[in-house]
Formats: sequence, structure tokens, C-alpha cells
Amino acid sequence: MNPFELTGRARTHLTEPPGARCLVHRDAAEAFLAMREAAMQAGIELEAASAFRDFERQRQLWNAKFTGERPLLDASGRMLDTNSLDEPQRVEAILLWSALPGASRHHWGTDIDVIDRSAMAPGYDLQLMPGEYAPGGPFGRLNSWLDENMRHFGFFRPYATGRGGVRPEPWHLSYAPVSRQAVKDLDLSTLADALQGQEVLGIVSIVERLPAIHERYVRTVDTAPRMRSRWARLPAR
Repeated sequence: MNPFELTGRARTHLTEPPGARCLVHRDAAEAFLAMREAAMQAGIELEAASAFRDFERQRQLWNAKFTGERPLLDASGRMLDTNSLDEPQRVEAILLWSALPGASRHHWGTDIDVIDRSAMAPGYDLQLMPGEYAPGGPFGRLNSWLDENMRHFGFFRPYATGRGGVRPEPWHLSYAPVSRQAVKDLDLSTLADALQGQEVLGIVSIVERLPAIHERYVRTVDTAPRMRSRWARLPAR
């Protein structure tokens, strides 16, 4: 991927898989459809709650959290009082659950937040919080199915465990054959260039800490396990 694709400022690497109602990287489309079909055979309506997200959408989400228009959470998922936090504290709190614009793995089209549509009661208010994927939660069965099957299609969880950066996200899958290279290609200078001149709230604190943010919240992810499948072996273009 080129720098504009890596940072959500281009869509030239994307496609919309038939019936999926989302944009994904062209090399991930077949694998995602195959995984959906396999899940359906198990009685799970696997669906993307979020897939590709461009720079502008990520900027809007970031700014809404910075101002308190959207909930700001601590590491345990408890609500924070945005007004009680200074600029660096707000930046740190947002990064626990949301990526910096230009640094989101969703820009690549390789990363997909998944749900089981059939497990949602009418009017269910989706939160995308760990408790929903725990045993007894609405997506507990989906979580177990993914544990057993996602690797067969080339997917893994980059935020499976707490590694000092982004909090664990059991809903977040990544297509390893492409994302393994993308995380290497999104270097510090590429990220800094993408942020140049953008209206991102807290930018002063962000720029001051950008090398640390890049290392902790971009580079520090769980490693994709060894996979054996026709999709896992596809080369990234």
C-alpha cells in the first residue's frame, strides 16, 4: 500500500465484497466472504460492524471523543469526565480505545470489527465492549467460533491481549497476509505527514509524543500466529 492508502486518504486498495455491505482490502475480500459462509453454516450471521474507515471519519470520531460528544473511557471501560482532563490526559484516554487519525488499522481495509447479527435482539444497542464477547454475552458464541476458525481464513486479533497500548478488542479481526506488511510500512514519517495541517484536536500534545504514540499504539500489537490456509498464503500486493 502507498502512504495515502496506509493513512486512510485513498480508496484505491478497496473493494466491496458481494453482500457484505462494507469495504475491505481487495486481497482480503475472498477470505472474508469464505469466513462469513463458514460462520453461517454454524448458525452465526457474521457481519462487519465496521471495516474500512477513512482519515476524515477517524478524525471526526477522535474530535468527538476529545470534546466529550462521544463517551471517553478509562482502561477498564468506565466513563470519564472529559472536562476534568487536560489535553495530554484526553489524548491518552482516547488512544486506549480509538486510533489516532492516520494510524487506524481500519484505514487498510484489512481490519474488521465483527458481530453476530442473529444474536442481537430487536433494538439492541451495540457497544463493542469486551463483555459482549464474554461467555454469556450476546456474542460469546461468535467469540468461541472465531477462536477455533478465524485463522483458517487468514485472520487474527491484533488486540487479543493488553500489551500496554490499545485495550483488548475481541471483535477486531485483521487479515494477516496484508496487515503484517502494512504495520511495517506505516512508519513514523508517514504518520507525521498525514497529520500535517489536519484539524485534529490535541495536536500539540500528539506531535510532542508522536514517536511514543507510534511505538505504543501502532507497532505494539499481538503477532499473527502461524496459519495454513489458501487465504493465509495469499501475498500482499
